[in-house]
Amino acid sequence: MAVEEVGDDYTKDGTVDLRGNPVRRSIRGRWKACSFVVVDEVFERMAYYGISSNLVIYMTTKLHQGTVKSSNNVTNSVGTSWLTPILGAYVADAHLGRYITFVISCAIYFSVRLFLIL
Repeated sequence: MAVEEVGDDYTKDGTVDLRGNPVRRSIRGRWKACSFVVVDEVFERMAYYGISSNLVIYMTTKLHQGTVKSSNNVTNSVGTSWLTPILGAYVADAHLGRYITFVISCAIYFSVRLFLIL
């Protein structure tokens, strides 16, 4: 069994926490950090498929749009939600970081979907 060095518990890639301290691998990450992402992704998928399957009917009956216009709006919404991760990846890598970008994009996504429902 190898003897651990004093600084061996810290990450080697320069990762820091929100306070700027080096991250210790023994107390950060793994399932503790993954639980937020997994729960958020489950709820997001349920909301996405629940809304997108009924959105054309909602737009034609409640918003009195034509079938072509409402299906075009739904297609644009779906296309936008699939292409915005490219923008989010750039913002996360170049400017804000992964966690803050993830939280901000989730808030924007849920508020837009909530606006479509109301």
